[in-house]
Amino acid sequence: MSKFLEEKKRVVIEVKEKLEKSNSVVLVDYKGINVADVTELRRRFREVGVDFKVYKNTLFKRAASELGIDSLNEFLEGPTSFAFSYDDAVAPARTINQFIKDFPKTPITIKAGIIENGFMDAVTVKTIGDLPSREVLLAMLLGGLQGSMRNLAYMLNSIKEKKEAEAL
Repeated sequence: MSKFLEEKKRVVIEVKEKLEKSNSVVLVDYKGINVADVTELRRRFREVGVDFKVYKNTLFKRAASELGIDSLNEFLEGPTSFAFSYDDAVAPARTINQFIKDFPKTPITIKAGIIENGFMDAVTVKTIGDLPSREVLLAMLLGGLQGSMRNLAYMLNSIKEKKEAEAL
């Protein structure tokens, strides 16, 4: 019997370490997903550096509780898998959203999440996952700034030309 208790303690310690290290955690309901689809989802998570695991809800709840994270307790019912991201906080949400779009018949759903230590419900996680990547947002900002600078340069040049024409 102590062998099972030791294994449970080991899992709780593992979950605590992952929760402490991660920038974000997304809880996913995977009830009814087939093996091929879950294999594809795991592959996509690996490509973006997301750790996708299944833990018993009670063990996850205990680990989260020890860290003072109780906001997820109500979502720890039924089959739950956990997507931990250590670098890009939005990667799990973006990957799951894209997977749901690519496989609309798959019964996978987002339950909730923690992103940058803030609780997010399923709708918020989905919304954050739909945002463009950081690189795309920076490119959009740069494009907007370049357009504004170009317009300013044209305006200043036209003022200069007008002053020169008046001086003649």
